[in-house]
Formats: sequence, structure tokens, C-alpha cells
Amino acid sequence: MSNLVANTVGTAAALCSMSSFAPQIVKIWRDRDAAEVSLTMYLVTVAGFCLWTGYGLIIASWPVTVSNLICLAMAAAVLALKWRFSRRD
Repeated sequence: MSNLVANTVGTAAALCSMSSFAPQIVKIWRDRDAAEVSLTMYLVTVAGFCLWTGYGLIIASWPVTVSNLICLAMAAAVLALKWRFSRRD
């Protein structure tokens, strides 16, 4: 029973983490503006997801690895959009 609870909580946490980047990505894309996005915060976030992904690989936990890879991709997308929409001539 405790394994079911742990898996349920872990799944819910992963879904929340993964989906948390979607509104920011949509807003940046829709507004074509990323001026309010903190570059430092997203650089640290991307570094953290890289480390979490490495940790997941080290402990051979596919849920940790996959969820953090998805979060990494979404945080990297925010960084890419920041770069794209900050380079206006």
C-alpha cells in the first residue's frame, strides 16, 4: 500500500513539475516577449534538471530520469525563447 501511495505522489509531483513550464512558454510565444523572464533563474533551473537527470541515471530510476528530461527540455525551451525574442535589432 505504501508503494502505491509513493508512486501516486511521485507521479503527481512529476506531472506538476512538467506542466509548470507550459504557461510560461505559451505566454512568451504569444507575446513574442521574454523581457520579464529571469535568465539567471532559468540557467540555474536547467543546470538543476541536468543534475537531476544524471542522478536518475546513476540510481537507475526511469521515472526520475524521464520526468527531469522533460522538465529540462521545457526549461531549455524557455531559455531558447528568451534568447530568440531578446535579440531584436
